[in-house]
Amino acid sequence: MGAGSEHGRAGPIVMVTEAVGRRLNGVPPMKTTRRDFLATTGVAAMGLAPWARAAERVAAPKPSPMKLGLVTYNLAKDWDIETLIKNCEAAGFDGAELRTTHGHKVEIGLSPDERAGVRKRFADSRVQLYGLGSAFDYHTPDASKLRQDIDATKEYIVLAHDVGASGVKVRPNGLPKEVPVEKTLEQIGLALRELGKFAADHGQMIRLEVHGAGTSLLPHIRRILDVADHKNVGACWNSNQTDLEGDGFDHNLALVKGRIVEVHMRDLYLEEYPWRRLITGLVASGYTGYCLAEIPESRDPVRVMRYFRGLWLAYQGLV
Repeated sequence: MGAGSEHGRAGPIVMVTEAVGRRLNGVPPMKTTRRDFLATTGVAAMGLAPWARAAERVAAPKPSPMKLGLVTYNLAKDWDIETLIKNCEAAGFDGAELRTTHGHKVEIGLSPDERAGVRKRFADSRVQLYGLGSAFDYHTPDASKLRQDIDATKEYIVLAHDVGASGVKVRPNGLPKEVPVEKTLEQIGLALRELGKFAADHGQMIRLEVHGAGTSLLPHIRRILDVADHKNVGACWNSNQTDLEGDGFDHNLALVKGRIVEVHMRDLYLEEYPWRRLITGLVASGYTGYCLAEIPESRDPVRVMRYFRGLWLAYQGLV
């Protein structure tokens, strides 16, 4: 019998090789039976199918349960709205948070028509205007300054509503040395409770950035949120190095798990920060909101944004 099979027929690989050799030497092909055809095409299928499946995986990765966006501080600080939308669409970013004082000029001085124009421009694009990023804080011991900041935040909440955003980012910015820590934390929390009630009437969220010397410690942020005690007040995780202090990263993340409504991320290549643990923890907690890149300026911003997106997906195991 032939070496190719116990039935005297050449094996399928030998048959394919012989057929190719005949064609190259100008020899007419041998008559092929149905059985021969199935055997040879089976070899081709076995060889090509894995590559085809791999190509499909690359072309259609699993979608992330979260959304990716951009903080206009600092990469996009000089961009107008048109440039912001164009670059976000080119890089595959879903949305943006507009930081006050920047080149897009979305500020409280806009007229009703101008506000409607901003809303329409984003609505007509693939980019969501996720929120407005303010610099208001409520830790000051000066009562008149505190009232001024609260009232100014309310104007910003109205602006966010008018331009089609869903919330306003605010922050604490430190602990005055002359005031007991607990008193300052309570003051910030009470200010946020008032703002949460106002925001609810305008369909907005107050997003408290984990920010400031002392106030960025997660036990303090948790205390502020407990005092605020309002469904329209949540935490903006800021990916600070201080997240690793005290009882450690996992403990600190757990302190505000379920109360995170926004995430700011620095450059994802920074090895001193546990990005994979953060992203895994967010997904495990059921977080489906925005992760917003807050990264430095670049001469090639879209390329940087694409790299950021690639790392963000890779940390989730999606590419």
